[in-house]
Amino acid sequence: MSQTAALGNLPVWNLADLYSGVDAPEIAADLARADADARAFEERYKGKLGELAASGGLISAVEDFEALDDLTGRIASFASLIYSQNTTDPTGSKFYGDVQEKLTDVWSHLLFFSLEINRLDDALIETAMAEPKLGRYRPFLEDVRKERPHQLEDRVELLFHEKSVTGRGAWNRLYDETLAALRFDVDGEAMTLEPTLNMLSDPDTKVREKGAHALAKTFKENVRTFALVTNVLAKDKEISDRWRHFEDVADSRHLANRVEREVVDALVSAVRDAYPRLSHRYYKLKAKWFGVEALDFWDRNAPLPTAPTRIISWDEAKATVLGAYGGFAPEMADIARRFFDEKWIDAPSRPGKAPGAFAHPTVPSAHPYVLLNYLGRPRDVMTLAHELGHGVHQVLAAPNGALMAPTPLTLAETASVFGEMLTFRALLKGTTDPVQRKAMLASKVEDMLNTVVRQIAFYTFERRVHEERRKGEIPADRLNEIWLGVQGESLGPSIRLNDGYEVFWTYIPHFIHSPFYVYAYAFGDCLVNSLYAVYEGAADGFAERYFALLSAGGTKHHSDLLAPFGLDAADPAFWQTGLGLIERMISELEALEQ
Repeated sequence: MSQTAALGNLPVWNLADLYSGVDAPEIAADLARADADARAFEERYKGKLGELAASGGLISAVEDFEALDDLTGRIASFASLIYSQNTTDPTGSKFYGDVQEKLTDVWSHLLFFSLEINRLDDALIETAMAEPKLGRYRPFLEDVRKERPHQLEDRVELLFHEKSVTGRGAWNRLYDETLAALRFDVDGEAMTLEPTLNMLSDPDTKVREKGAHALAKTFKENVRTFALVTNVLAKDKEISDRWRHFEDVADSRHLANRVEREVVDALVSAVRDAYPRLSHRYYKLKAKWFGVEALDFWDRNAPLPTAPTRIISWDEAKATVLGAYGGFAPEMADIARRFFDEKWIDAPSRPGKAPGAFAHPTVPSAHPYVLLNYLGRPRDVMTLAHELGHGVHQVLAAPNGALMAPTPLTLAETASVFGEMLTFRALLKGTTDPVQRKAMLASKVEDMLNTVVRQIAFYTFERRVHEERRKGEIPADRLNEIWLGVQGESLGPSIRLNDGYEVFWTYIPHFIHSPFYVYAYAFGDCLVNSLYAVYEGAADGFAERYFALLSAGGTKHHSDLLAPFGLDAADPAFWQTGLGLIERMISELEALEQ
């Protein structure tokens, strides 16, 4: 049986809940309405927010702004999802670019709103928020006002906004289209990125090595382009940070995440200190299983020599994840089931499709969509659980409305990682064969190392790149050198960083699209490990508190959301609890060797 047949019938999403197609008359009508409404909004409210705040009329401006945010968000989401289906399709690419330009023009008329909100007197806006209807929007207004120290003069803000299409946005698109167009020569077959990366987890070491060499060869051939994109975007960020008076290279991300720099620094320090107890220790154990002193980098995610290997069909993956979710709370499974029943998932891997996986929230007036590149591996089942966790979170947060549904990245990974943990625990509980149990434990440890250790190493790489870029352009060779340095530190002496690995930084899209996003994964994993410990210790009432956390969306700070669980991310012991779970699982694997 071919792999395609073994996977079963993979779903393709139905985007008609947004628009019927790129030529749908509703898109042109909504773009025209957005433009007209934005111009009318500017005419009605610009220069008058102070007067409205004093008279009790500010709520009308906030509600109109939210309606425009939802309308433009729907259009932008559709264009982005169309583009992600096939980033090499000229029609979709043109549609995506045209929509970006038109929406940038629309938002140029709305830009004044947050700038003017931030010029209001503290006492005035506090008095205005005492009125219940406006008071509901307190989290949004307080978040806007946190940007005040970094706000520029109106015309400068407008210039930054309008030039984003030909600046950062254009370089992001160049990166995406370059990456999607790459082909990797494996025994004469030109393969796309996802299937080639998948070779690195093949049971056959020769296949893994072929995949690694194919990836390295093509990455090397394109490294100058990726180095240029990285340098331009790092400089672009430095210019923006300098104008906005951000002190540290990651401070703008911390502000967007509504998390204190000290909390992130504590996380990073805890993880880096734990490298010897986590990744170094585990990879030494794995090398022993493979009968070598050190593993080649292409063997890092290899299945164990004794691990059972098979293709997991889509139907089995679906049943596994929904069963795990339902075991925790039936309503959680009910929400997740809608993604399957209502065609909110695009699962097949195909040429031109965006690599990796994501859950796109779209807008509260619609629903999320999930993109996967499902190849039937155990890790793909965990990815399904992960992205459906995001989807459940986004559905629960949607009633907060377009302005307050989005969740800061520090908490955005909570539901996704928790969904993975539920799925893993359900599978492990049903496994009695010691060989299978060992393989499952090892796979979970590797996933956690990839989420915690690897992402903090990514964050360290980004910091060093952005800090060094402030001194001048960084040649590709130097970028490779920085990459090897942080990878060697994080992976330890039991992983051999062979020739070719130095260019593997080139395919990490977070470095391009969302600088310093990556620490959110480690934050989420450690947070969930601590949450899960609370769940195991006091399951009664946990689901209700958990759903309240997810339903809050962006309306509460992480400290307020974690307090009902007795957790505090500002406490260094918080991170040790999360890391301790990984250590215990490694100890369990070591005990199996006795």
